[in-house]
Amino acid sequence: MQEQEGHPRHHTAKMKAELERLAGHMREDIAKVDDPRFKAMFETSAEVLGGIVKAFSDFEAKNEAAWRS
Repeated sequence: MQEQEGHPRHHTAKMKAELERLAGHMREDIAKVDDPRFKAMFETSAEVLGGIVKAFSDFEAKNEAAWRS
């Protein structure tokens, strides 16, 4: 377990799961509130979280030049 905790992928996987859960929750809440500004704010926030998840995935896959060593 200690070896896993020292590996970046362990942490990126945990954070990706949390961010995906939060984005999903936000999208579920959009249907519960009848306020267009709220809906836009939550949808935008969920999209931003999706972008962070993608950045973590790119880091894991070393898809960007900055993540290659």
